[in-house]
Formats: sequence, C-alpha cells, structure tokens
Amino acid sequence: MISDYTAKQLKLIINDRILIYFIRPDGNIRPDKLTVTGIYKTGIEEYDKTFAIGDIKLIQRLNDWQTDEAGGYEVFLKDYKKIDLAVDEIYKIEEFPQTWNTVSVKNISPNIFDWLAMQDVTRNVLIGFMIIVAIINLITCLIILVLERVRMIGILKSLGATDWTVQKIFLRHSALITIAGIVIGATIGLGLLYLQQATGFIKLKEDAYYLSEAAVKIVWWQIGAICIGTLVVCFLVLMIPSVLVRKVQPVKAIQFR
Repeated sequence: MISDYTAKQLKLIINDRILIYFIRPDGNIRPDKLTVTGIYKTGIEEYDKTFAIGDIKLIQRLNDWQTDEAGGYEVFLKDYKKIDLAVDEIYKIEEFPQTWNTVSVKNISPNIFDWLAMQDVTRNVLIGFMIIVAIINLITCLIILVLERVRMIGILKSLGATDWTVQKIFLRHSALITIAGIVIGATIGLGLLYLQQATGFIKLKEDAYYLSEAAVKIVWWQIGAICIGTLVVCFLVLMIPSVLVRKVQPVKAIQFR
C-alpha cells in the first residue's frame, strides 16, 4: 500500500507492478517487484511522503528474520495523555530486554502534538472571548429591561411590593429569554453539526489542519452540560443588574420619563 501522494508522483494505480530496491543487512541491494494493492491518504504530509505499508513477512524475508521477529512493537492507549507514563512503565518492566528502548510518539511526531496544543489554546481563547461578550450582552439586556420599566417599578413599590418581589419579575422574564435562546441556539447548532456529518460542507486546508473537512462528534452529555451550565451562569450574571431595582425610589420613578 502506498500513499496517494506517492501514487500521484509515480503515476500508479491499484494492481500496478512496481520495482522496489531494498538494502539487505549484508549491504547488498536487492530489487523486488511488488504489486500496489491499495492507496491510502492520512492528510499528514510527512507520513504520506515517507511511508509505504507492506506485509511483515516481506520484511522478515528481506532481513533474514525468523517469523517471530519484528523491528518494533506499537502500543495503543485509550488515553493519549498517559503516553509519557506508559513509556516509563513499559521500560521499567523487569522482563523488558536491555537492548530495547521505548520511544514516545511525541518524540517521533512532535509537530502533530504541537499542532494539537495550538488548537487547544485557540479554542480556549475563542471560548473566553465568546463568554465575555455573552455576559456583557446579558447584563446590558437586563439593564435595558430595568430602565424601560422604571415607572412600573415605582408603582409596584408604592403599592407595597418588596425589592425582591420586583427583582423576581425581571429575573423570570430574563430566564424566559435565556431558555428560549438556549433552545434556539442548541437546535441551530445541532442542525449544523448533523448537516456537517452528512455533507461535510465545511472544508479545511488539509496541509494546515491534517483534515480535509471539519470533524464532528456529538456527545449528548456534553451538550446537556453546556446547556445547563449556560443557564446557571446566565441566571447568576442576571442577578447583577437586577440589584438596580433596590436603588429605585418610588416617587422619582413614577415621575421618570
């Protein structure tokens, strides 16, 4: 199996025969005519330009290895954050041969993990700005609601309503707006995600992002946590401008224009 990049460079298609030269352990060069049985594409340029995938029996035969010999073993982890810990634990195993070594994929392909770290930073910065803008909009929205109802506040207070009673009116109204916003936003967001899954209409520059289109994975508990967290944060933030109600004096409020 060769990469799509190599296939285009050599103008090869599946079932084509290609002559490959191997350097044997004794230093001699041995040509072998192999068949292209598949073409792969990872989107990672360094891999696509470097690697071809073949049968391990071919490598064993070329290197005069036994059938139980290999050049290395690859260990897959469910949590990539434990890579460094796994590397140390494997190396410290008593049965681990002294002539062997453990190498982290971070050392083999550091550029990929640097790219992932950069994406995490970008994500955190964008989400931070979005949260700040959303909080400012929420506070501004409720301040406008309060200012537009100053006379109503004055009348309610003059009729004996407490500050907390008036505050609850604005908080309930704001909660309705918030819930409506969460429902509409979640619906539109999920709709776009499903559309991306089905059509892949959001394309990416593959040499920069290692992906030809934006990847989507919908995790329902995360969506639920975001919606609930948004509701709680909004409610706490909306408490700030509602304090203005306490400072409204009935006499001045009724005369307010």
